[in-house]
Amino acid sequence: MRLRRPRSATRTVAQLPVEIIFPALGMHRLAPVSVALASAALFPRTIAAQQPSATIRAVALRSAVTLDGALDEPLWATADSITDFHQREPLAGAPATERTVVKVAHDAEALYIVVRCADSGIRHVRASQLRRDADLSSDDNVTLLIDTFNDRRGAFVFATNPNGAMWDAQFAGVDDLNENWNGVWDVAVSRDGAGWTAEFRIPFLALRFHTGHSVAFGFNVRRFIRRKNEEDLWRSYGRAQGLYQLNNEGAITELGDLHRPHDLELYPYALGRAVETEHDSLGTPTTGGFLGGKTGADAKLAVSPTLTADLTVGTDFAQVEADQQVINLTRFPIFFPEKREFFLESSGLFDLGTPGRVQLFYSRRLGLDTSGVPVPIVAGGRVYGQLGPWKLGILDAQTGGTDPGNDAVVRVQHDLFDRSYLGAIATLRARPNGQGVERAGGLDIDLPLIVRGANLEPKLYIAGSQTPGLSGTALAWRLSTDNPNDLFDNFVSLYFIDSSFAPPLGFVRRTGIWETTGHVDFMPRPGVLGIRQLDFTFPIPSWDVIAKQAGSPFVSADWQTAWFEWRLLGGDRQNGDHFEVNVQRLMDAPSDTFTIFPGVVIQPGRYWWSRYELQYLTSSGRPLSLAAFVNWGQFYGGHSTDLELSAVWRGGGHVILSTSLTRTTARLPVGAFTATLAANRLEYDFNTRTSLLAFVQYDNESERVDFNVRFHWIPVIGDDVYLVWNSGFTTDPLSPFRFPDTRALARPLNGAVVLKVVHRLTP
Repeated sequence: MRLRRPRSATRTVAQLPVEIIFPALGMHRLAPVSVALASAALFPRTIAAQQPSATIRAVALRSAVTLDGALDEPLWATADSITDFHQREPLAGAPATERTVVKVAHDAEALYIVVRCADSGIRHVRASQLRRDADLSSDDNVTLLIDTFNDRRGAFVFATNPNGAMWDAQFAGVDDLNENWNGVWDVAVSRDGAGWTAEFRIPFLALRFHTGHSVAFGFNVRRFIRRKNEEDLWRSYGRAQGLYQLNNEGAITELGDLHRPHDLELYPYALGRAVETEHDSLGTPTTGGFLGGKTGADAKLAVSPTLTADLTVGTDFAQVEADQQVINLTRFPIFFPEKREFFLESSGLFDLGTPGRVQLFYSRRLGLDTSGVPVPIVAGGRVYGQLGPWKLGILDAQTGGTDPGNDAVVRVQHDLFDRSYLGAIATLRARPNGQGVERAGGLDIDLPLIVRGANLEPKLYIAGSQTPGLSGTALAWRLSTDNPNDLFDNFVSLYFIDSSFAPPLGFVRRTGIWETTGHVDFMPRPGVLGIRQLDFTFPIPSWDVIAKQAGSPFVSADWQTAWFEWRLLGGDRQNGDHFEVNVQRLMDAPSDTFTIFPGVVIQPGRYWWSRYELQYLTSSGRPLSLAAFVNWGQFYGGHSTDLELSAVWRGGGHVILSTSLTRTTARLPVGAFTATLAANRLEYDFNTRTSLLAFVQYDNESERVDFNVRFHWIPVIGDDVYLVWNSGFTTDPLSPFRFPDTRALARPLNGAVVLKVVHRLTP
């Protein structure tokens, strides 16, 4: 089991599509398919002084521009240029090995940004992705960061690869990258014998900014050359910096008199649904099928140049990709990420707490029950944005069906210093028929600093909840400090969570505890044997210790669970491969019996065990990337072996295939079990706007196989057509209609076909 450590925004990891949750901590084991290059910075050296403020002038368009990547228009020959790119990896500060040229233009409606990527090895340029929002880290790519408020606190991010695949995100704070956000923009890409060119068109309507004269946008550009694993940036190329450290960004100037071109966007939709009759595992009908239809609409209104309102009526999320299956071998709840579009834009503004552990607002509490079954959202609205030094977020939603109620959230942040803030949040759930009102609120402060060129980030939050029928206010708080740098990456935190702490719209993994987590990573760069950077957590291990509320996390007799990991050897190779050799020591002290797997019950007691772990992951830049993980040792008085295998084939054309298998075999004094979780994924991309995804998942705990097939067509940017099929079938060996018997197809556990059409209007 791997600890999911807090990381800086410059260090990102792509995860396997399926996972098993292991004790004693109830955390996700981190088994990346590809590990991004380590964030940079030679502590305590600073490169910021070598990077003075820089600007690029945007040329005003006098005639229309054809978005084709060809750059035939005369204006591009005379436009201001950026050419001074430097490496962040592998040689921080060294000139880029391939020439990159950036030019910027604008008209009254949009920004036009051109990135010319010269390449002496154009035949070896990697381009395997076509689908919108696909992970572009497997390919050559360019990324634009546009800080529209020019306050170094947040930005819009746009990226593409040599195929013209579109990826976008919103960045906020220090490490909040919302990759699920989708903006209305476009890009065209062309290739020739000397390189490739990306031409972006980003409408001002997709952005948020101060209007008026002499407006400037913060700006940066990053280029990634996959075959060299080389990261080049215009600004902020120091090892302790990177694209998402906005202190060192440049700027786009001479944007003219800026105004948002429209005040209103409407997104009406029409949906048809055919739901199959549901059956139990023996094939007996339980719920009848039906044919139905639905209409609704979302609206986006510019309340002011810096404040936006989102409204939704008749909300439906039928097109959202299915959650990944999880086998939970712990006694603690599972955290799933939000995927529904209405909740995604500026979602980071509403965060207070620690994702996956304690959150005052967890948007999946709206419109979904605890098992993930949709609950109708009758209507909802959000207002979010900026008013001077204040950031504001307000959300209200009315739910119906089996869980009616009104849910409300108010969040404010006030800027402090360069990047810091002081914030507050309040959440409320009002139930009908006199069932009472549940409340929660909290305060937080985030103080990211740069000390002698190194990153340091102290944080503190405190929260309380009030529940009908319980007197007083239950509290939770965390104090932490993060020090994410290149040679040393350190983190330590201390939590307290009261036993009755229950935010009505939040997520809490465990209550009635003290908890401390942390790690001290030593990461030298030897420059030998093809190794780019090593990673050791020795002799100080990474840790996560949870003690009972009446005790102390510093007294072992009070511990409920504990996890320690010594990384004896780990790191990244120059070719992008990643490896780890770990030794772990774990403890769990359940006070009651719990079922770890059907038929296997763990008795109360105090269990200690040791485990050993090997990982190797090949670079995602290869046509075939592989990942292998094995963890073995003692387990609740017995023995278990965990194995994870995955493979992804990216042919560089239209097809991507992936498969993964996660398997735990345990032999315990109370019984034996084998937990198996498998997933297969087929992606066929017709072009950058049309894709077909087929996702098949199986696990032997629930004894079912689930299919999720989704066809997505984007006729024009802003419009969407979805055709989705979801269905599940039993694999129970006692069932006469066990999949893959063809008779099972007529007796699904659940099944539905949905056609949804969304059209964007800008009246």
